[in-house]
Amino acid sequence: MPNSPAVDTRVAVVGGGPVGMLLARELALLGVDVTVLEKLPAPTGESKAGTLHARTAQTLHRRGLLETVQPGPPAPPVGPGPVPFHFSGMFDLDLSRVVTEGPVMVGSPQAWAQEVFATEAERLGARIRRDRELIGLDEEPDAMRLTVRDSRGATHTLRASWVVGADGARSTVRKLSGIPFTGTPARVGALIGEVRLLDPSRAPQGWQRNPRGWTLVWLNLFGRSRVCTYDFRGPHPDRQAPVTLDEFRAEVERIAGHPVPMDSPSWLTRFSDAALQAEYYRVGRVLLVGDAAHVHFPAGGQGVNLGLQDAINLGWKLAAEVHGWAPPGLLDTYETERAPIAQAVLENVRAQVALMDPDPRMDSLRTLFARMMHFDDVNQYLGSMISGVDVHYDTGGFGDPLAGHFAPDMRLKTDASITSLSELLHGARPLLLLLTESEELLKVVEPWRARVNAVTARATEQIGTDALLVRPDGYIAWSARGDAGDADTLAGALGCWFGDPA
Repeated sequence: MPNSPAVDTRVAVVGGGPVGMLLARELALLGVDVTVLEKLPAPTGESKAGTLHARTAQTLHRRGLLETVQPGPPAPPVGPGPVPFHFSGMFDLDLSRVVTEGPVMVGSPQAWAQEVFATEAERLGARIRRDRELIGLDEEPDAMRLTVRDSRGATHTLRASWVVGADGARSTVRKLSGIPFTGTPARVGALIGEVRLLDPSRAPQGWQRNPRGWTLVWLNLFGRSRVCTYDFRGPHPDRQAPVTLDEFRAEVERIAGHPVPMDSPSWLTRFSDAALQAEYYRVGRVLLVGDAAHVHFPAGGQGVNLGLQDAINLGWKLAAEVHGWAPPGLLDTYETERAPIAQAVLENVRAQVALMDPDPRMDSLRTLFARMMHFDDVNQYLGSMISGVDVHYDTGGFGDPLAGHFAPDMRLKTDASITSLSELLHGARPLLLLLTESEELLKVVEPWRARVNAVTARATEQIGTDALLVRPDGYIAWSARGDAGDADTLAGALGCWFGDPA
Protein backbone atom coordinates (compact mmCIF):
# COMPACT_ATOMS: atom_id res chain seq x y z
CA MET A 1 0.00 0.00 0.00
CA PRO A 2 1.44 3.45 -0.83
CA ASN A 3 2.21 5.75 2.03
CA SER A 4 -0.36 8.19 3.26
CA PRO A 5 0.75 11.71 2.21
CA ALA A 6 1.01 12.58 5.90
CA VAL A 7 3.42 9.82 6.95
CA ASP A 8 6.79 8.41 5.91
CA THR A 9 5.78 4.84 6.72
CA ARG A 10 2.59 3.19 7.86
CA VAL A 11 4.28 1.15 10.58
CA ALA A 12 7.60 1.80 12.29
CA VAL A 13 8.99 -1.24 14.10
CA VAL A 14 11.59 -0.15 16.64
CA GLY A 15 14.06 -2.97 17.23
CA GLY A 16 15.61 -5.35 14.72
CA GLY A 17 15.87 -8.53 16.77
CA PRO A 18 14.10 -11.73 15.71
CA VAL A 19 10.71 -10.56 17.00
CA GLY A 20 10.87 -7.17 15.27
CA MET A 21 12.10 -8.71 12.02
CA LEU A 22 9.40 -11.40 12.02
CA LEU A 23 6.74 -8.77 12.63
CA ALA A 24 8.12 -6.68 9.77
CA ARG A 25 8.01 -9.75 7.57
CA GLU A 26 4.39 -10.43 8.51
CA LEU A 27 3.36 -6.84 7.77
CA ALA A 28 5.23 -6.69 4.47
CA LEU A 29 3.71 -10.03 3.45
CA LEU A 30 0.30 -8.45 3.92
CA GLY A 31 1.13 -5.39 1.86
CA VAL A 32 1.82 -2.95 4.70
CA ASP A 33 4.48 -0.28 4.24
CA VAL A 34 6.85 -0.97 7.16
CA THR A 35 10.19 0.40 8.33
CA VAL A 36 12.43 -1.24 10.94
CA LEU A 37 14.63 1.06 13.03
CA GLU A 38 17.57 -0.73 14.67
CA LYS A 39 20.12 1.11 16.81
CA LEU A 40 23.02 -1.25 16.05
CA PRO A 41 24.95 -0.44 12.85
CA ALA A 42 25.29 -4.16 12.05
CA PRO A 43 24.16 -7.49 13.52
CA THR A 44 26.41 -8.69 16.34
CA GLY A 45 26.06 -12.38 15.60
CA GLU A 46 25.39 -13.06 19.30
CA SER A 47 22.74 -15.63 20.15
CA LYS A 48 21.52 -15.65 23.73
CA ALA A 49 18.62 -17.92 22.72
CA GLY A 50 18.62 -20.89 20.38
CA THR A 51 15.61 -23.14 21.00
CA LEU A 52 12.30 -22.92 19.18
CA HIS A 53 9.62 -24.93 20.93
CA ALA A 54 6.87 -26.91 19.23
CA ARG A 55 4.16 -24.24 18.91
CA THR A 56 6.64 -21.74 17.46
CA ALA A 57 7.89 -24.37 15.02
CA GLN A 58 4.31 -25.20 14.01
CA THR A 59 3.55 -21.50 13.52
CA LEU A 60 6.62 -20.90 11.37
CA HIS A 61 5.70 -23.99 9.34
CA ARG A 62 2.44 -22.21 8.49
CA ARG A 63 4.51 -19.45 6.89
CA GLY A 64 6.89 -21.78 5.04
CA LEU A 65 9.79 -20.65 7.26
CA LEU A 66 10.47 -23.68 9.42
CA GLU A 67 13.28 -25.22 7.39
CA THR A 68 14.84 -21.83 6.63
CA VAL A 69 15.32 -20.90 10.30
CA GLN A 70 17.37 -24.05 10.88
CA PRO A 71 21.05 -23.61 9.96
CA GLY A 72 21.59 -27.37 9.91
CA PRO A 73 19.54 -30.33 8.73
CA PRO A 74 15.82 -30.01 9.50
CA ALA A 75 14.80 -31.32 12.89
CA PRO A 76 13.02 -34.68 12.64
CA PRO A 77 9.27 -34.91 13.22
CA VAL A 78 7.85 -36.41 16.38
CA GLY A 79 9.30 -39.89 16.65
CA PRO A 80 8.87 -42.92 18.84
CA GLY A 81 11.66 -41.99 21.26
CA PRO A 82 11.51 -39.62 24.23
CA VAL A 83 12.65 -35.99 24.02
CA PRO A 84 13.97 -35.08 27.49
CA PHE A 85 13.64 -31.49 28.61
CA HIS A 86 14.03 -29.74 31.90
CA PHE A 87 11.91 -27.90 34.39
CA SER A 88 14.06 -25.97 36.86
CA GLY A 89 17.15 -27.80 35.66
CA MET A 90 15.62 -31.25 36.23
CA PHE A 91 15.58 -33.15 32.93
CA ASP A 92 12.60 -35.37 33.74
CA LEU A 93 10.06 -34.09 31.21
CA ASP A 94 9.39 -35.94 27.96
CA LEU A 95 8.12 -33.40 25.45
CA SER A 96 7.48 -36.07 22.81
CA ARG A 97 4.41 -37.10 24.81
CA VAL A 98 2.72 -33.70 24.42
CA VAL A 99 3.60 -32.79 20.83
CA THR A 100 1.65 -34.39 17.97
CA GLU A 101 2.82 -32.36 14.97
CA GLY A 102 6.22 -31.50 13.59
CA PRO A 103 9.51 -31.39 15.46
CA VAL A 104 9.35 -31.25 19.23
CA MET A 105 12.14 -28.66 19.31
CA VAL A 106 14.20 -26.81 16.72
CA GLY A 107 17.75 -25.58 17.12
CA SER A 108 17.80 -22.05 15.68
CA PRO A 109 20.35 -19.57 17.04
CA GLN A 110 18.72 -16.21 17.62
CA ALA A 111 21.17 -14.40 15.32
CA TRP A 112 20.46 -16.85 12.48
CA ALA A 113 16.67 -16.60 12.77
CA GLN A 114 16.89 -12.82 13.01
CA GLU A 115 18.73 -12.56 9.70
CA VAL A 116 16.39 -15.07 8.01
CA PHE A 117 13.42 -12.91 9.00
CA ALA A 118 15.26 -9.71 8.00
CA THR A 119 16.09 -11.06 4.55
CA GLU A 120 12.49 -12.18 4.09
CA ALA A 121 11.14 -8.81 5.26
CA GLU A 122 13.34 -6.89 2.81
CA ARG A 123 12.43 -9.26 -0.02
CA LEU A 124 8.78 -8.45 0.61
CA GLY A 125 9.39 -4.70 0.61
CA ALA A 126 10.17 -3.74 4.22
CA ARG A 127 12.85 -1.12 4.80
CA ILE A 128 15.50 -1.84 7.43
CA ARG A 129 17.32 1.22 8.74
CA ARG A 130 20.28 0.36 10.95
CA ASP A 131 22.25 2.78 13.12
CA ARG A 132 18.99 4.46 14.14
CA GLU A 133 18.49 4.83 17.90
CA LEU A 134 15.11 6.12 19.04
CA ILE A 135 15.43 9.18 21.30
CA GLY A 136 12.03 10.84 20.93
CA LEU A 137 8.42 9.77 20.39
CA ASP A 138 5.68 12.36 20.04
CA GLU A 139 2.00 11.97 19.30
CA GLU A 140 0.42 14.07 16.55
CA PRO A 141 -3.25 14.18 15.52
CA ASP A 142 -2.94 11.44 12.87
CA ALA A 143 0.49 9.92 13.40
CA MET A 144 3.48 9.43 15.65
CA ARG A 145 6.69 11.40 15.15
CA LEU A 146 9.86 9.46 15.90
CA THR A 147 13.21 11.16 16.45
CA VAL A 148 16.22 8.94 15.92
CA ARG A 149 19.96 9.49 16.25
CA ASP A 150 22.79 7.76 14.40
CA SER A 151 26.26 6.92 15.73
CA ARG A 152 27.65 10.21 14.38
CA GLY A 153 25.18 12.16 16.48
CA ALA A 154 22.99 13.29 13.58
CA THR A 155 19.24 13.24 14.23
CA HIS A 156 16.45 12.30 11.86
CA THR A 157 12.66 12.29 12.12
CA LEU A 158 10.15 9.82 10.81
CA ARG A 159 6.39 10.00 10.88
CA ALA A 160 4.44 6.75 11.15
CA SER A 161 0.79 5.84 11.49
CA TRP A 162 1.72 3.14 14.01
CA VAL A 163 4.76 2.38 16.17
CA VAL A 164 5.62 -1.05 17.52
CA GLY A 165 8.24 -1.39 20.24
CA ALA A 166 10.25 -4.56 19.67
CA ASP A 167 13.27 -3.06 21.38
CA GLY A 168 13.80 -5.43 24.25
CA ALA A 169 13.62 -5.40 28.02
CA ARG A 170 14.96 -1.84 28.27
CA SER A 171 12.49 -0.68 25.61
CA THR A 172 12.76 3.01 24.77
CA VAL A 173 9.33 2.85 23.13
CA ARG A 174 7.79 1.60 26.35
CA LYS A 175 9.55 4.24 28.45
CA LEU A 176 8.71 7.14 26.13
CA SER A 177 5.09 5.98 26.02
CA GLY A 178 4.86 5.95 29.81
CA ILE A 179 3.74 2.33 29.99
CA PRO A 180 4.48 0.87 33.46
CA PHE A 181 6.65 -2.25 33.59
CA THR A 182 5.82 -4.09 36.79
CA GLY A 183 6.37 -7.43 38.48
CA THR A 184 8.91 -9.01 40.81
CA PRO A 185 12.45 -7.62 41.21
CA ALA A 186 15.69 -9.50 40.69
CA ARG A 187 17.16 -11.72 43.37
CA VAL A 188 19.59 -13.69 41.17
CA GLY A 189 22.73 -12.36 39.49
CA ALA A 190 23.61 -14.32 36.34
CA LEU A 191 26.46 -14.15 33.83
CA ILE A 192 26.66 -15.69 30.37
CA GLY A 193 29.19 -15.60 27.58
CA GLU A 194 31.23 -17.53 25.07
CA VAL A 195 34.87 -18.27 25.90
CA ARG A 196 37.62 -20.67 24.94
CA LEU A 197 38.06 -23.25 27.69
CA LEU A 198 41.78 -24.00 27.96
CA ASP A 199 41.32 -27.23 29.91
CA PRO A 200 37.85 -28.60 29.12
CA SER A 201 38.31 -31.46 31.57
CA ARG A 202 38.38 -28.89 34.39
CA ALA A 203 35.14 -27.27 33.32
CA PRO A 204 31.97 -28.43 35.12
CA GLN A 205 30.06 -30.32 32.47
CA GLY A 206 26.41 -29.59 31.63
CA TRP A 207 24.08 -28.18 34.29
CA GLN A 208 25.67 -28.31 37.74
CA ARG A 209 24.06 -27.19 40.99
CA ASN A 210 25.89 -26.95 44.29
CA PRO A 211 25.46 -24.86 47.47
CA ARG A 212 27.39 -21.96 45.87
CA GLY A 213 25.14 -21.64 42.81
CA TRP A 214 24.84 -23.03 39.29
CA THR A 215 27.22 -23.44 36.36
CA LEU A 216 25.97 -24.32 32.88
CA VAL A 217 28.51 -25.33 30.25
CA TRP A 218 27.73 -26.14 26.62
CA LEU A 219 31.10 -27.54 25.65
CA ASN A 220 32.65 -26.93 22.23
CA LEU A 221 36.01 -28.67 21.84
CA PHE A 222 36.73 -26.90 18.56
CA GLY A 223 36.02 -23.28 19.47
CA ARG A 224 34.30 -21.19 22.07
CA SER A 225 32.04 -22.80 24.64
CA ARG A 226 28.97 -21.16 26.10
CA VAL A 227 29.20 -20.79 29.87
CA CYS A 228 26.62 -19.46 32.31
CA THR A 229 26.51 -18.89 36.08
CA TYR A 230 23.64 -18.31 38.53
CA ASP A 231 24.38 -16.56 41.83
CA PHE A 232 21.50 -16.67 44.32
CA ARG A 233 23.22 -14.38 46.84
CA GLY A 234 21.62 -11.39 45.14
CA PRO A 235 21.47 -9.40 41.89
CA HIS A 236 24.38 -7.45 40.47
CA PRO A 237 24.65 -3.92 41.91
CA ASP A 238 24.96 -2.49 38.40
CA ARG A 239 22.98 -4.51 35.86
CA GLN A 240 24.47 -2.45 33.00
CA ALA A 241 28.16 -2.73 33.97
CA PRO A 242 30.37 -4.44 31.37
CA VAL A 243 31.51 -7.95 32.29
CA THR A 244 35.26 -8.49 32.23
CA LEU A 245 36.93 -11.84 31.60
CA ASP A 246 38.45 -11.70 35.08
CA GLU A 247 35.02 -11.27 36.70
CA PHE A 248 33.54 -14.02 34.57
CA ARG A 249 36.36 -16.49 35.30
CA ALA A 250 36.30 -15.70 39.01
CA GLU A 251 32.56 -16.37 39.25
CA VAL A 252 32.81 -19.67 37.37
CA GLU A 253 35.66 -20.77 39.64
CA ARG A 254 33.89 -19.61 42.83
CA ILE A 255 30.83 -21.75 42.05
CA ALA A 256 32.77 -24.70 40.59
CA GLY A 257 35.19 -24.68 43.54
CA HIS A 258 38.35 -25.06 41.45
CA PRO A 259 40.27 -23.25 38.66
CA VAL A 260 38.62 -23.20 35.22
CA PRO A 261 41.14 -21.65 32.80
CA MET A 262 39.63 -19.69 29.90
CA ASP A 263 40.42 -16.88 27.47
CA SER A 264 39.28 -15.28 24.19
CA PRO A 265 35.74 -14.21 25.10
CA SER A 266 33.56 -13.30 22.12
CA TRP A 267 30.86 -11.73 24.28
CA LEU A 268 30.01 -11.56 27.98
CA THR A 269 26.89 -10.16 29.61
CA ARG A 270 24.87 -10.21 32.80
CA PHE A 271 21.17 -10.77 33.45
CA SER A 272 18.78 -11.43 36.32
CA ASP A 273 15.56 -13.15 37.24
CA ALA A 274 13.41 -10.00 37.31
CA ALA A 275 9.96 -10.97 36.02
CA LEU A 276 8.23 -7.91 34.59
CA GLN A 277 5.30 -7.26 32.27
CA ALA A 278 3.95 -4.13 30.61
CA GLU A 279 0.66 -3.06 32.17
CA TYR A 280 -0.60 -2.22 28.67
CA TYR A 281 0.43 -3.68 25.32
CA ARG A 282 -1.16 -0.79 23.46
CA VAL A 283 -1.49 2.92 24.11
CA GLY A 284 -3.08 4.74 21.18
CA ARG A 285 -0.90 4.19 18.11
CA VAL A 286 1.88 2.48 20.06
CA LEU A 287 2.13 -1.27 20.68
CA LEU A 288 4.68 -3.55 22.35
CA VAL A 289 5.89 -7.02 21.43
CA GLY A 290 8.45 -9.47 22.77
CA ASP A 291 10.75 -8.49 25.60
CA ALA A 292 9.48 -4.91 25.41
CA ALA A 293 6.19 -6.31 26.74
CA HIS A 294 7.50 -9.01 29.10
CA VAL A 295 10.83 -10.18 30.47
CA HIS A 296 11.81 -13.09 32.69
CA PHE A 297 14.63 -15.45 33.62
CA PRO A 298 15.52 -17.66 30.61
CA ALA A 299 14.24 -20.88 32.16
CA GLY A 300 13.17 -23.35 29.51
CA GLY A 301 13.95 -21.12 26.54
CA GLN A 302 10.45 -19.64 26.57
CA GLY A 303 11.25 -15.95 26.01
CA VAL A 304 12.02 -15.79 22.28
CA ASN A 305 9.16 -18.21 21.60
CA LEU A 306 6.75 -15.97 23.48
CA GLY A 307 7.92 -12.96 21.44
CA LEU A 308 7.74 -14.67 18.05
CA GLN A 309 4.19 -15.76 18.77
CA ASP A 310 3.38 -12.17 19.79
CA ALA A 311 4.55 -11.06 16.36
CA ILE A 312 2.39 -13.58 14.50
CA ASN A 313 -0.66 -12.69 16.60
CA LEU A 314 -0.21 -8.95 16.11
CA GLY A 315 0.86 -8.87 12.45
CA TRP A 316 -2.41 -9.68 10.71
CA LYS A 317 -4.47 -7.60 13.15
CA LEU A 318 -2.33 -4.50 12.66
CA ALA A 319 -2.37 -5.05 8.89
CA ALA A 320 -6.18 -5.18 9.00
CA GLU A 321 -6.19 -1.87 10.88
CA VAL A 322 -3.85 -0.27 8.35
CA HIS A 323 -5.88 -1.53 5.40
CA GLY A 324 -9.08 -0.22 6.96
CA TRP A 325 -11.14 -3.40 7.30
CA ALA A 326 -10.46 -4.36 10.92
CA PRO A 327 -13.70 -4.77 12.89
CA PRO A 328 -14.00 -2.69 16.07
CA GLY A 329 -11.80 -4.03 18.84
CA LEU A 330 -9.77 -6.43 16.68
CA LEU A 331 -6.45 -4.75 17.48
CA ASP A 332 -7.24 -4.81 21.20
CA THR A 333 -7.53 -8.60 21.07
CA TYR A 334 -3.75 -8.66 20.67
CA GLU A 335 -3.38 -7.67 24.32
CA THR A 336 -6.34 -9.65 25.64
CA GLU A 337 -5.01 -12.81 23.98
CA ARG A 338 -1.28 -12.46 24.48
CA ALA A 339 -0.95 -10.79 27.88
CA PRO A 340 -2.41 -13.78 29.81
CA ILE A 341 -0.02 -16.11 27.96
CA ALA A 342 2.96 -14.00 29.04
CA GLN A 343 1.64 -13.81 32.60
CA ALA A 344 1.47 -17.60 32.74
CA VAL A 345 5.05 -17.90 31.47
CA LEU A 346 6.28 -15.44 34.10
CA GLU A 347 4.54 -17.49 36.76
CA ASN A 348 6.07 -20.81 35.67
CA VAL A 349 9.51 -19.20 35.44
CA ARG A 350 9.18 -17.77 38.96
CA ALA A 351 8.38 -21.29 40.14
CA GLN A 352 11.42 -22.69 38.33
CA VAL A 353 13.73 -20.09 39.86
CA ALA A 354 12.39 -20.87 43.32
CA LEU A 355 13.10 -24.59 42.77
CA MET A 356 16.61 -23.80 41.49
CA ASP A 357 17.68 -22.24 44.78
CA PRO A 358 21.01 -23.92 45.64
CA ASP A 359 20.27 -24.05 49.36
CA PRO A 360 20.60 -27.73 50.37
CA ARG A 361 17.26 -27.43 52.12
CA MET A 362 15.70 -27.44 48.62
CA ASP A 363 17.19 -30.84 47.73
CA SER A 364 14.30 -32.95 48.99
CA LEU A 365 11.74 -30.73 47.27
CA ARG A 366 13.64 -31.02 43.98
CA THR A 367 13.82 -34.79 44.33
CA LEU A 368 10.09 -35.00 44.98
CA PHE A 369 9.29 -32.68 42.07
CA ALA A 370 11.52 -34.68 39.69
CA ARG A 371 9.66 -37.88 40.62
CA MET A 372 6.30 -36.20 40.05
CA MET A 373 7.29 -35.21 36.51
CA HIS A 374 7.18 -38.88 35.55
CA PHE A 375 3.42 -38.98 36.23
CA ASP A 376 1.51 -38.65 32.96
CA ASP A 377 -0.70 -35.77 34.11
CA VAL A 378 2.23 -33.75 35.46
CA ASN A 379 4.30 -34.35 32.33
CA GLN A 380 1.32 -33.34 30.19
CA TYR A 381 0.72 -30.16 32.16
CA LEU A 382 4.32 -28.96 32.39
CA GLY A 383 5.37 -30.19 28.94
CA SER A 384 2.43 -28.52 27.22
CA MET A 385 3.17 -25.30 29.07
CA ILE A 386 6.87 -25.22 28.18
CA SER A 387 6.34 -26.20 24.53
CA GLY A 388 3.43 -23.79 24.08
CA VAL A 389 1.05 -26.41 22.72
CA ASP A 390 -1.47 -25.58 25.44
CA VAL A 391 -2.01 -22.07 24.02
CA HIS A 392 -5.58 -21.37 22.96
CA TYR A 393 -7.70 -18.24 22.80
CA ASP A 394 -11.28 -17.29 23.55
CA THR A 395 -12.47 -16.64 20.01
CA GLY A 396 -16.11 -16.28 21.04
CA GLY A 397 -17.32 -19.55 19.55
CA PHE A 398 -19.81 -20.42 22.27
CA GLY A 399 -20.49 -24.16 22.18
CA ASP A 400 -17.86 -24.67 19.48
CA PRO A 401 -15.33 -27.21 20.84
CA LEU A 402 -12.66 -26.35 18.24
CA ALA A 403 -12.87 -22.54 18.34
CA GLY A 404 -9.77 -20.94 19.80
CA HIS A 405 -7.55 -23.99 19.34
CA PHE A 406 -4.66 -24.31 16.90
CA ALA A 407 -5.80 -25.79 13.60
CA PRO A 408 -4.05 -29.13 13.02
CA ASP A 409 -1.97 -29.50 9.92
CA MET A 410 -3.36 -32.06 7.48
CA ARG A 411 -2.77 -33.22 3.95
CA LEU A 412 -5.50 -32.01 1.59
CA LYS A 413 -6.55 -32.96 -1.92
CA THR A 414 -8.24 -30.29 -3.98
CA ASP A 415 -9.42 -30.63 -7.56
CA ALA A 416 -6.17 -29.02 -8.68
CA SER A 417 -3.46 -30.33 -6.36
CA ILE A 418 -2.25 -31.99 -3.20
CA THR A 419 -1.62 -29.41 -0.50
CA SER A 420 -1.85 -28.98 3.27
CA LEU A 421 -3.44 -26.63 5.75
CA SER A 422 -0.01 -25.15 6.51
CA GLU A 423 0.64 -24.38 2.84
CA LEU A 424 -2.73 -22.67 2.56
CA LEU A 425 -1.67 -20.28 5.37
CA HIS A 426 1.66 -19.27 3.82
CA GLY A 427 0.19 -15.98 2.64
CA ALA A 428 -1.15 -15.04 6.11
CA ARG A 429 -4.70 -14.76 4.82
CA PRO A 430 -7.76 -16.10 6.66
CA LEU A 431 -8.87 -19.50 5.41
CA LEU A 432 -12.30 -21.10 5.15
CA LEU A 433 -11.55 -24.78 4.66
CA LEU A 434 -14.52 -26.86 3.50
CA LEU A 435 -13.95 -30.58 3.89
CA THR A 436 -17.19 -31.44 2.11
CA GLU A 437 -18.97 -29.63 -0.70
CA SER A 438 -21.19 -26.86 0.67
CA GLU A 439 -22.76 -24.33 -1.68
CA GLU A 440 -24.47 -22.74 1.32
CA LEU A 441 -21.22 -21.96 3.14
CA LEU A 442 -19.54 -20.81 -0.08
CA LYS A 443 -22.40 -18.40 -0.58
CA VAL A 444 -21.94 -17.06 2.97
CA VAL A 445 -18.22 -16.35 2.50
CA GLU A 446 -18.56 -14.82 -0.98
CA PRO A 447 -18.79 -11.17 0.24
CA TRP A 448 -15.49 -11.66 2.14
CA ARG A 449 -13.60 -13.35 -0.71
CA ALA A 450 -11.37 -10.30 -1.21
CA ARG A 451 -9.72 -11.02 2.14
CA VAL A 452 -10.65 -14.65 3.00
CA ASN A 453 -9.48 -17.65 1.00
CA ALA A 454 -12.13 -20.37 0.59
CA VAL A 455 -10.89 -23.85 -0.32
CA THR A 456 -12.84 -27.07 -0.76
CA ALA A 457 -10.72 -30.16 -0.22
CA ARG A 458 -10.71 -33.73 0.98
CA ALA A 459 -8.63 -34.41 4.09
CA THR A 460 -6.56 -37.48 4.78
CA GLU A 461 -7.78 -37.57 8.37
CA GLN A 462 -10.94 -36.79 10.30
CA ILE A 463 -10.91 -33.81 12.66
CA GLY A 464 -14.50 -33.84 13.88
CA THR A 465 -15.91 -31.13 11.61
CA ASP A 466 -16.78 -30.52 7.97
CA ALA A 467 -15.50 -26.94 7.86
CA LEU A 468 -13.03 -24.65 9.62
CA LEU A 469 -12.55 -20.90 9.58
CA VAL A 470 -8.87 -20.37 10.43
CA ARG A 471 -7.31 -17.04 11.37
CA PRO A 472 -4.00 -16.07 9.73
CA ASP A 473 -2.13 -17.02 12.93
CA GLY A 474 -3.40 -20.59 12.64
CA TYR A 475 -6.06 -20.50 15.35
CA ILE A 476 -9.64 -21.60 14.67
CA ALA A 477 -12.27 -18.87 14.66
CA TRP A 478 -15.21 -21.17 13.84
CA SER A 479 -16.01 -24.78 13.00
CA ALA A 480 -19.12 -26.33 11.51
CA ARG A 481 -21.34 -28.37 13.76
CA GLY A 482 -23.38 -29.87 10.96
CA ASP A 483 -26.68 -28.20 11.79
CA ALA A 484 -28.97 -25.63 10.26
CA GLY A 485 -27.29 -22.79 12.14
CA ASP A 486 -23.86 -23.19 10.53
CA ALA A 487 -24.44 -20.52 7.89
CA ASP A 488 -25.48 -17.95 10.49
CA THR A 489 -22.63 -18.70 12.90
CA LEU A 490 -20.12 -18.60 10.02
CA ALA A 491 -21.37 -15.20 8.96
CA GLY A 492 -21.06 -14.02 12.53
CA ALA A 493 -17.48 -15.28 12.85
CA LEU A 494 -16.49 -13.71 9.53
CA GLY A 495 -17.83 -10.34 10.64
CA CYS A 496 -16.34 -10.63 14.12
CA TRP A 497 -12.79 -11.34 12.93
CA PHE A 498 -12.60 -10.03 9.37
CA GLY A 499 -14.87 -6.99 9.32
CA ASP A 500 -17.82 -6.01 7.23
CA PRO A 501 -18.18 -7.61 3.81
CA ALA A 502 -15.96 -5.88 1.26
